[in-house]
Amino acid sequence: MIITRPRDWDRVRAQIADLGATSVFIMGCGQCATVANTGGEAEILAAKERLEADGVTVTGWSVGEVACHAGGQRLEARKHAGELEAADAVLVLACGAGVQTMADATTKPVTPGLESVFLGNVVRHGVFEERCQMCGDCVLDRTAGICPVTACPKGLLNGPCGGMWDGMCEVLTDRECTHVAIRRRLAEQNRSKAGAPLPPKDYSKKLKPGRVDIRADRKRTGEGR
Repeated sequence: MIITRPRDWDRVRAQIADLGATSVFIMGCGQCATVANTGGEAEILAAKERLEADGVTVTGWSVGEVACHAGGQRLEARKHAGELEAADAVLVLACGAGVQTMADATTKPVTPGLESVFLGNVVRHGVFEERCQMCGDCVLDRTAGICPVTACPKGLLNGPCGGMWDGMCEVLTDRECTHVAIRRRLAEQNRSKAGAPLPPKDYSKKLKPGRVDIRADRKRTGEGR
């Protein structure tokens, strides 16, 4: 899931002021931002209260099922067409993808209320950890399911830095060195060959903006007929 955190409120208010907006519609997200407690119903109602205290009219609000789903966001916009029409701008409490999807679904100016921080694993309720950078060149088959690019603060692929001491990370001193953990797990699984040096990352595989069209791929390969 995409982990978000609230944007500084003074900055949010400045964004709305820069738009010359005196009325706002608030859009949240029923998935990631709700789980992260940044863009669910409770957070939207809190933002509504703060805006109204600052003299901004909130014409309405909604928590769409998935803010980054283009079709779903357009449907949500149609459901609240009158409230959106009455607003000068839309404040979106979702990740950057959700903000852009909303911008495609309305002609009103859209402004973000959250910061997108990282792609996270849910460790337990309210605790998230970054485990993947979506690099497009995965090495988890060679590193026992531990991503050195993400887990190592220095992003080293092939072993610890000179600052590692007693198996502990130089940067995050309270945790084990990523490469010590990788080597131990490989040894436990009797996978010595998997620990061979990795080649440099092929960053050409991570082209921006990314796009995947499953239907076009199936048509080209003849699958799904």
